[in-house]
Amino acid sequence: MNFDTLPMVHGEVTYLAKMTEKPHTYAYDLPPGLPRTNMVPDVRTLPIYDMRPLGSEMSLDREGFLLFDAPTEAGDLYDEDELRRVYYPEAERLIADATGGNRVVVFDHTIRRRTLGVEDRTPGIPRQPVTRIHGDYTEISGPQRVRDLMGGEAEELLKHRYAIVNLWRPIKGPLLDAPLAVCHAATIGEGDLVAQDLIYRDRTGEIYALFYNEAHRWIYAPVMIRDEVLLLKCFDSACDGRARFMPHTSFEDPTAPVEKPPRESIELRTLVFFPD
Repeated sequence: MNFDTLPMVHGEVTYLAKMTEKPHTYAYDLPPGLPRTNMVPDVRTLPIYDMRPLGSEMSLDREGFLLFDAPTEAGDLYDEDELRRVYYPEAERLIADATGGNRVVVFDHTIRRRTLGVEDRTPGIPRQPVTRIHGDYTEISGPQRVRDLMGGEAEELLKHRYAIVNLWRPIKGPLLDAPLAVCHAATIGEGDLVAQDLIYRDRTGEIYALFYNEAHRWIYAPVMIRDEVLLLKCFDSACDGRARFMPHTSFEDPTAPVEKPPRESIELRTLVFFPD
């Protein structure tokens, strides 16, 4: 792909600085004086390219992301009943068509409503856009998610190809605040992804952080509207050269107006199972 032909902006993204101990972050407030994380940020200002000119050239198996039009029949994306009754099955059909999977299971969703100056996972505040580069699943936590969710079916399902695909949509558009940037999967080198513990009160999960590599190419969809969705392939069990992980982050688009509506978005997380 010739990135030089794509429109772009320069945006600030936050990598993980090189470190010897395993990075970790607590997903709850600790007593005063105790740090929530041992991670050291490596902040870079980089070109972030516009994916829109790619159109039908995009592929989940090559780029790791896919943008397309997908109007929803759900009227209120804040209504929990309507999400499960209308939006979940709608998303399952959409992802099955986009991936070729023969079974799609939505297992949760997150709604984010931007509050300026507030960190994500602050008690009593809606979830915030994540400002540090991360990948949602690792070699360990990907299969563990299948075990956690699929009960007695899990071990048989793990013998076949499966993936974890997120569906991301603005709740209100055009989205100008804190858009989502994704790293082209083919530009991620061996050793760039590093496992990070995400520590909850009752369990420890594992996600990926990312070390900087000058080969990385960051891409976003400017001014997304409610009728558009972005699919992210966050995990794929196949090790045959296709995209497997999708580091992503929010960033500030320097071309956006200073006065803009705070970002409101919803992401669904799904397990996708494939036929033999």
